[in-house]
Amino acid sequence: MADEKDQDALAAEWAAALESDGGGGSDDEALADEWAKALAAEEETHIKKEKEQEFLAAKARDADFKDLTDEAKSPRVDGTKRELDFILDIPLDVSAELGRTRLLINELLQLGQGSVIELNKLAGEPLEIYVNGKLVARGEAVVINEKFGCRLTDIISPIERVKQLG
Repeated sequence: MADEKDQDALAAEWAAALESDGGGGSDDEALADEWAKALAAEEETHIKKEKEQEFLAAKARDADFKDLTDEAKSPRVDGTKRELDFILDIPLDVSAELGRTRLLINELLQLGQGSVIELNKLAGEPLEIYVNGKLVARGEAVVINEKFGCRLTDIISPIERVKQLG
C-alpha cells in the first residue's frame, strides 16, 4: 500500500513538473498518461503476485511422515527375513583412533625418529572406532599374532549415532 502511495505521489510530481515546464502541450500530457498507465500496470502485477503468494501460503502445510520405527523393528508378517544381501558388498572405511593432536608445520618438520607426540587422550582410554568417519564403537587395543587389533567394548546405540548426525 505504501508503494502505491509513493508511486501516486511520484506520478503527481511528474505531472506537476511537466505542467510547470511551461509547455503544457499534448505531448507532455500524453507522456504523463503513458507514465501513469505504466505505473498502474506495474502495481496491478504486484498485487496479483501478492494474491498468488497468499493463496499458495494458505494451501501450504507441514509434511506428515509415517513413523516407521516400530515396523522396522518388528519381524515380517510372512516370516521371511529382510533381504539385505544387495548391500553386503558395499565397501566401508573402518578406522580406529588412538587420539588426536594439532601441530604447527614448524613442529611437524622438527619431528624425527624417536620423537614423542602428545595426544589428547590418556593412557588406558578406549580407542574410538569409526566407520566412514562416523563413531560406531569404542574398544581396547590388543596384539594377536604380532598384529594390532581392537577388541570392541562398547557399541554406540543407533539412537546415539543418529544424534551425532545432527
